[in-house]
Amino acid sequence: MSSENGLDDSAGYVMAQSAGERDAWSQATAGAQRSGGQRLREVAEVPASAEVAEAFGLPVGAPVVVRRRVMLLDGRPVELTDSYYPPSIARGTRLAEPRKIPGGAPTLLKELGYELRHVAEDVSARLATDEEQRLLELEAPEPVILLRRTSSTDDDVHVEVSVMTMLAAGRHLHYEFSVGSHDAQTNR
Repeated sequence: MSSENGLDDSAGYVMAQSAGERDAWSQATAGAQRSGGQRLREVAEVPASAEVAEAFGLPVGAPVVVRRRVMLLDGRPVELTDSYYPPSIARGTRLAEPRKIPGGAPTLLKELGYELRHVAEDVSARLATDEEQRLLELEAPEPVILLRRTSSTDDDVHVEVSVMTMLAAGRHLHYEFSVGSHDAQTNR
C-alpha cells in the first residue's frame, strides 16, 4: 500500500527487523520526518470471530490472542490495529504480554520460527462506528478504510491476522510487493 506521505508500505510492515532496529511504523514515520507512536489498548485471549477463526482453521469462538493498538502520527490517532495470533504460537511469548515488542511482531514471529512469507490483504470502506470515532478522536462520522491482512509462513501456516481501521482522508491504495525471496501475488 502506498500514499503520498510514504507511510503506507505494506511490505515493510510484515518483514522482520534486524537486531536493534525499531518497529516498521517507527521507522516509516521517522523516514517521512514525522513523529510516530502507538498506544497498546489491550492484550488478551478473546473468542475468535468468524473471519479470524476461518483464517486459523479454528472453530468460531475458540480462544485467540489479540493485541489492540492505536497508531499515532504526530501525536494524533490515525489507525486502529487489532492483530490476532493462534494461542499455540502466542501463549507464553511476548505476543501475549501487554508491552511493546522490540522490532515488532514480525521480528518476534521469525525468532519463534514463523517467518512471514505470504500476505493476503482485503480492503473495504465504510463509515466509522461510534467506538472508532471515539478512539480516532473524530468529531463526526467519517469514512474509514478497513484492511484485513492475513500473513502466513512458507508452509502456509497462518500466524497473524491483522484488522486495521484507518482514516480514509488522503489515502491511496496500491499493492505490489514481495516478501523475502519469494514473490507475492500482485493484485491491482
